[in-house]
Amino acid sequence: MKSVLITGTSSGYGLETARHFHAQGWNVIATMRTPREGLLPQSDRLRILPLDVTRPESIEALIVAAGQIDVLVNNAGIGVVGAFEATPMAHIRKVFETNTFGVMAMVQAVIPRMRARRAGVIVNVTSSVTLAPHPLAAAYTASKQAIAGFTGSLAHELGAFGVQAKLVEPGYAPTTRFAANTDIPVTDLIPEAYAGYAGPVFAAFANPPLTTRESDVAEAVWRAATDGSDRLHYPAGADAVALARIA
Repeated sequence: MKSVLITGTSSGYGLETARHFHAQGWNVIATMRTPREGLLPQSDRLRILPLDVTRPESIEALIVAAGQIDVLVNNAGIGVVGAFEATPMAHIRKVFETNTFGVMAMVQAVIPRMRARRAGVIVNVTSSVTLAPHPLAAAYTASKQAIAGFTGSLAHELGAFGVQAKLVEPGYAPTTRFAANTDIPVTDLIPEAYAGYAGPVFAAFANPPLTTRESDVAEAVWRAATDGSDRLHYPAGADAVALARIA
């Protein structure tokens, strides 16, 4: 029975992805910075383990506890929405520590065993901001674009050892905690000079013609992990699929 390790499973895409793999009969290692019971079904095929992707010692302890990992899903991330001018560099660095360097650190941690077995799949969850420019998302986009380029290159070098690297690119999901998953309220990142510009942008966010559901992302991650193809990009959600067609 295969095992999947999924980061950031306390809510949103990660939680739904953990449920999906478990429903498909896989062993699931669901990680959270602060593990919470009751979110996922009680099962001998499901373990909830602590993980902070920004701390090397946390990653090391997880890899020891996890055992064999057939699929790694890097889903953990934090958001930032607002004018770049007003976004503190300390917060931008924090976003990169999780969204970019945390992903890279997790990948580096699982490669040796996957390479030795000449098998495994790494699925990095990015965003539709990598498919088309989005306003008021410069820092977040940069953190995700870095992973898009990283994964494309990684797919070549790991492919030589039978290991696959894939990208899942979710669209905008109003039902997730993306906007709340930040230390800085959005209102603090919209200076008065930007208010006139930001108003219509946020109005558009509130009434999008197409959106993404958590299940869209879980299904895209499942396809990426199991289809056995050399495909790199998996847009997830109606809006992301539409953007991918014109990207």
